[in-house]
Amino acid sequence: MKAFSQMIFIVCFINGVILFAQNNYPQNYFRNPLHIPIQLAANFGTVRTNHFHMGLDIRTNSQENLSVVAAADGYVSRIKIERYGFGNAIYITHPNGYTTVYAHLNSFFDGLDQYVKERQYKDEKWEQDIVLLPKQFPVSKGQLIALSGNTGGSAGPHLHFEIRDTKTEECINPLLFGFDVPDRISPIISGMYWYDRRFSTYEPGANGIAVKKVGNMYMTNLIQINSPAISFGIKAIDKANQGFNLGIYEAKLFMDGQLKYSFKIDKVSYEDTRYLNGCIDYTKFVQDKMSIQHLSTLPGMKLEHYSTGLDGIINFQDNEIHNVEIVVKDINGNTSRLVTKVQFTKASEKISSYGTTINANEGKTVKTENAEISFSKKSFYDSIHFNMSEKPDAEAASNTVILHTINIPVHDSYSLKIKPNKKLRDEEKDKVVMELNYGNDKNVIKGKWNNGWVEGQFNRLGIVKLIIDNSLPSVSPNWKDGSLVNASSLRLKGETAVGDIVSFRAELDGKWLRFTRVKNDFIYVFDEKCPKGSGLQTLKIVITNTAGNTNTQTFTFQR
Repeated sequence: MKAFSQMIFIVCFINGVILFAQNNYPQNYFRNPLHIPIQLAANFGTVRTNHFHMGLDIRTNSQENLSVVAAADGYVSRIKIERYGFGNAIYITHPNGYTTVYAHLNSFFDGLDQYVKERQYKDEKWEQDIVLLPKQFPVSKGQLIALSGNTGGSAGPHLHFEIRDTKTEECINPLLFGFDVPDRISPIISGMYWYDRRFSTYEPGANGIAVKKVGNMYMTNLIQINSPAISFGIKAIDKANQGFNLGIYEAKLFMDGQLKYSFKIDKVSYEDTRYLNGCIDYTKFVQDKMSIQHLSTLPGMKLEHYSTGLDGIINFQDNEIHNVEIVVKDINGNTSRLVTKVQFTKASEKISSYGTTINANEGKTVKTENAEISFSKKSFYDSIHFNMSEKPDAEAASNTVILHTINIPVHDSYSLKIKPNKKLRDEEKDKVVMELNYGNDKNVIKGKWNNGWVEGQFNRLGIVKLIIDNSLPSVSPNWKDGSLVNASSLRLKGETAVGDIVSFRAELDGKWLRFTRVKNDFIYVFDEKCPKGSGLQTLKIVITNTAGNTNTQTFTFQR
């Protein structure tokens, strides 16, 4: 099929102003990658932890192994296999300048699956990132390329589908390409918030405003403000016709008929997707799992293509009552409006805060007696009063270092140095890891020794300490040692007291065996390397954890 472009012009009226929108992406060039109608579990731009959702999550009716087909003619240009993230993924490059991505797959079509398997055995490595040439695996529109699944960082069976600009690798909202996804439901607005911008959106944080729906309009009572400089945020979702909470596509903020801020989520690159944390109230997201999107630009938020350049900060010059309107749209043009009135009354005193002031776009180093943290100019989206302290920890190899709070985001990695609280022998030093606790999860890294300090990098705040880890990682089989295995696979459950299993190697009769990894489970699906009737087999497993501790285990089974 030849590429063609269809220019769509949409004319809408807001406050008497005529606005033109255009879409110059090819319409109906790409087909539905499944044989069932598209129903969305998530759309492009949905708020996720530390990133925008970068494609469409297409429902597979809670089933796996549905046929996945090429959305258009092209060739398989890349295969990626990983424990988390996309799991098993196919990239198809098309002649019209776009690349489609299909993720969380169970398996690839036969020829490609065999190619990948041979590559894995050759490299003796399950995780792969393979770049392919145009003539190796050409595909035609509608051709079977894979079976859907639930691999990688997937919480349930579905197909993750993306469209990227091949040259820039920016992800583009797939719904701009004319897919048939019926939607007659306007976005739902459930909350409005204002922020005192005399210092930062983080201090003192969100002020909630009750929202009510009257007819087809959302409204609030008169909002009385005690700061001369504020910005707004909104809590809204797009329900579409399918019941899932989808992300909103576009929002505009007007005051007295004048546009103060707007955003639209058309395209984002993976390099920039972490800027999401500067587009939302991150504190509310972490504390309350609530998605509030700012209707203003934080000073350290540098995401391209997202907002118009207006900063959204409202500076009051009087005590008059002003009209505020917020317009929220989905990609099909379904629109919701919130109208309210706002009045500046009298400025309150600023809240006193303690700590080292770090502004957006400012690098800084903060020290305590036994710790030092260094931030780059990209670290923070808004100003903070950074607090860092220590407390004794008799069970650890260092004091516990408290890095402000988990409720403030960091855009890039910072460097942290910690001094041990005791003299360590060389063998103990070799087993030291840095453990960052950030709420319900932990990140454990090896770190490097530098003049008696351990140095590492993290990209979240929390509580950090040094731990001496002498524990051995292990795996436990789902079969009794020496027994006959009638199942189609072997499964080993991995366990480690601290950190993660960073290396896993399985050998059968001294030769590498392909185990896939699902979270902390290691799975081998029987193939020609271990045929039926091969008698008693000895499986050797060598695993290493974050601290570098290695354990060798052997198991036997009959096949």
